[in-house]
Amino acid sequence: MKRGFYTIMTAQFFSSLADNALFVAAIELLRHRNAHEWQSAALVPMFALFYVLLAPFVGAFADARPKGQVMFISNAIKVVGCLLMLVGVHPLLAYTLVGLGAAAYSPAKYGILTELLPPSQLVKANGWIEGLTIASIILGVLLGGQLVGPTMSAWLVELHIPGIHHGPAAAIAMLVVLYVLAAAFNLRIPLTGVTPRPMPRNPLVLLPDFWTCNMRLWRDHLGQISLSTTTLFWGVSGNLRYIVLAWAAVALGYSTSKASALVGVVALGTAVGAVVASMRMRLDQATRVIPLGIGMGLLVVLMNFIDNVWVAAPFLVLLGGLGGFLVVPMNALLQHRGHNLMGAGRSIAVQNFNEQACILGLGALYTASTGAGLSAFAAITAFGLLVAGTMALIGWWHKRNQRVHGHEIERLLEIARRDDLHG
Repeated sequence: MKRGFYTIMTAQFFSSLADNALFVAAIELLRHRNAHEWQSAALVPMFALFYVLLAPFVGAFADARPKGQVMFISNAIKVVGCLLMLVGVHPLLAYTLVGLGAAAYSPAKYGILTELLPPSQLVKANGWIEGLTIASIILGVLLGGQLVGPTMSAWLVELHIPGIHHGPAAAIAMLVVLYVLAAAFNLRIPLTGVTPRPMPRNPLVLLPDFWTCNMRLWRDHLGQISLSTTTLFWGVSGNLRYIVLAWAAVALGYSTSKASALVGVVALGTAVGAVVASMRMRLDQATRVIPLGIGMGLLVVLMNFIDNVWVAAPFLVLLGGLGGFLVVPMNALLQHRGHNLMGAGRSIAVQNFNEQACILGLGALYTASTGAGLSAFAAITAFGLLVAGTMALIGWWHKRNQRVHGHEIERLLEIARRDDLHG
């Protein structure tokens, strides 16, 4: 790997570490304010909101300037969101602004991989960056749980930081430091030599361009399969993070601090699966992992029958491992097809739009259901059956494509096998 790749990984680690710790801290802040449970569930779709609304623009923004600069600006936006929480702005609104920073960050984070590396290294690079991201999720939720726990909270409050009077606020203040550290690494990301694509003077012209890019990926016979798979995976995974917290509270009687460790256990399994996939899978083999998605959905349903942490922990590791092995090759294939069809930043923005729209839709559904009294067990069953059924349909779709468009798919796979054909 080129040296710049490791700088990207380091910056991503600290930014993602803060994102995941902030999620736990925001939940605890809402509970400190005696907010209704639906508001905690709403954190997930509110974070996804700007991913969807700004998708036509953030990809072009990422392609218009050096990716490291884009990542620095995005982290600065996240810092502002944290500061708004500290000065009394409602956590849901402030957390939405953090989601704006994340929406701008993502096309640059993934788009720079296709600018820096050839196709032969994309699966490996995705495995490492996803593995590191998931490691940051593990440590992030654990860090967030510890920061809002009684011992650390009391110690942080005793530091007498100006304007900080309770544990959740002290935790958020500490996370600002992590975002600043990530921003410092962003400034050290090297230029890739790719010529920027200037944004048009009238941003509204990007709307038809984005729609064209979106349709181009959905019509591509490999892009549509990888895009539908990653859209479903991240849509469910984004909401499962909160559902595991709710399930741990009901099934195991865990507090937010203890339940956050189980979210980390799922992420641990995902990290292992991601690294194994990066070592064993090639770009042209990505579609072979589709059956794992069906198995993952069925495992989610089985969570309802677990009420012992010694059974839950290895089970959640296995669940996460299947997800990690599934998403890494599919994500790499999607990046490869998007880079060849429209450019790195725009393709990642299209990917984010679809994935975050799925998170937003499922999160809104779960939030409304929580307000109406839906139990965590019912939500887990619904999510698991949705994953298994939809992955079965995606598998059928790919087999149909192989029958009807076999020559075209073989041509696209040949492009994936050869670095000299990378667009």
